[in-house]
Formats: sequence, C-alpha cells, structure tokens
Amino acid sequence: MSGYKNEDEISKLHPRNKHLGLYDFKSLTTVYPELSSFVKLNTFGNESISFFDPKAVKSLNSALLKLYYRIDNWDIPEGYLCPPIPGRADYIHNLADLINHNEISQITTQIKILDIGVGANCIYPIIGSHEYGWKFTGVEIDEVAYNSAQNIITANQILKDNVELRYQNNAELIFFDVIKKDEYFEASMCNPPFHSSAEEAMKGSLRKTKGIQKHKNIKEIKPILNFGGQAHELWCAGGEAAFIHNMIIESVDFARQVNWFTTLVSKETNLPKIYKLLEKVNAKKVQTINMSQGNKTSRIVAWTYN
Repeated sequence: MSGYKNEDEISKLHPRNKHLGLYDFKSLTTVYPELSSFVKLNTFGNESISFFDPKAVKSLNSALLKLYYRIDNWDIPEGYLCPPIPGRADYIHNLADLINHNEISQITTQIKILDIGVGANCIYPIIGSHEYGWKFTGVEIDEVAYNSAQNIITANQILKDNVELRYQNNAELIFFDVIKKDEYFEASMCNPPFHSSAEEAMKGSLRKTKGIQKHKNIKEIKPILNFGGQAHELWCAGGEAAFIHNMIIESVDFARQVNWFTTLVSKETNLPKIYKLLEKVNAKKVQTINMSQGNKTSRIVAWTYN
C-alpha cells in the first residue's frame, strides 16, 4: 500500500468503498487525535503518514475504524497483521455483489458469513457487519490472535451480537471441526497465507520496500514488515497454492452448507491449477473478481456447488 492515494488508485476501488478519495486527515485526527503526530506533507503536497512506520499504520487504522465503522476500541498485539483497510473493504463490497446483497435496503440479519483466519485484527467482521448487517463466524488457529479478536468484540458493543469466534485446534483443517451440523453460511471468505516459507516472506517484503522507495526516490532501505504479520498469517507449507488446494478439497464436504466459497488469490500463476481442481470437484459455477489498489493487484476466486 502506498503512502498516498492518487487518482488512478482511487478509480480502482469498489464504488461503494468508503475510502474512495484522499484520506480525510482532518476528520481522522479529530476522532483519533493520536494520529496527528504521524501526519506530514508528502512529496505531492498532500497530508499523509509514513507507511514504513508500523506505529503510524496502526494509528491510521484505528482512526479509520473509528470514523467510518464506529469502532471505538481497536488494538492488536505487536507484530500481528495490521491490514490496509481500503483493500479489505473492497473484498467485502465485491462479496456483497456476488451474493446479490449490494443495496442498503436489503440489509438483513439473516445473512451469515464464515471468515477463515479472522486474525487478531477482526477486520472483515468489522466492515461486513457495519456495511451490510451480516453476522460473522470468525475462525482462528492462533490463540493470541483469537484472544485479540475476542477483546475487540467485547470492547465494542456493536460487534457483540454480530460476531462469533471459533478456535480451530487442528491447523491442517479449514472447514472441518468448524462448521456445525445443519449450519448454513451464505459465503465463506479467506485471505490465505501468501508465502511458502519465512525466508520467502522476508524476500517479498524486501522487494516491496525497494519498489516503494524507487517510486518515491527514497535512498535508505529498511525491509520492515510495516503491516506486520505472524508466521501463520504470512506463510504455510506450499504457500497460497497448497492452502487453496486444501480449501477446495474440503469444500466438497460442505457443498450444502455454504452457498459461495471465496478466497483471495494473490498470485495469478496459481489460477490455472485452481480452475482445474474446481472443474475436477464439479463446482457448478466459478467466478473471478479482479481487485487492485495502487500497485497491488489481486483477485477473489469464488465457487459454488448450487
């Protein structure tokens, strides 16, 4: 995520995304004064923050969540994933389009969403429950992340009736031991681990850092995971491809309990194998929804057996 927004970046966000346009730092610092110390003019003469500074990124997220999603108390443990909110919001809005729930007048408490890997930040349930009134079940394998997400729910009254967490004891499983008998979800969503090893994750961070510094003509190189992330959030054996492969295989057993299975796919090169496997398991319909923010491009792959 870049340290500023330009017109090209803005145009790529979903039209219902609350974060279209430049960040309104006047409003953000009004609701969250702690952000003020990080706001400075960038080379384009716009107010911004240093996106190389994890504390600044975390402070911006706290302000965005308070201003736009009525979250007064949000915190994450040091080193855990601090996600770029505009991009996460795009997943939610595109998911709403997929399940034909894209109008405010259609808001209902009946729609249930399963969030695989809710994370310490609890970001998808926060945005989805606020924007569409969805009820979320968040799944987490990391005890610290689970407790952090639960603290966020407990500390914000508007989340208490809309978000439930479940702990997955077996890191090898995705849907098994999580979805209960006779339980139904309109959709599942997931931001799978991207890398196949810790070394690959650090190399990816270094490449991103160098790319941003070249774009902004910054000489000093500091390969910092500015958006954080623990091992299970950033990598798993086989990386994104293996994780999604396992997700598709497991989805067959829950074809009648989840209408749409969805996942982010960051690596375009993984798509052919994903499509081939979905054909093999007889998915009735497959959709690919492209998304981009700044220089980052990804997509949602969705499939259904109905």
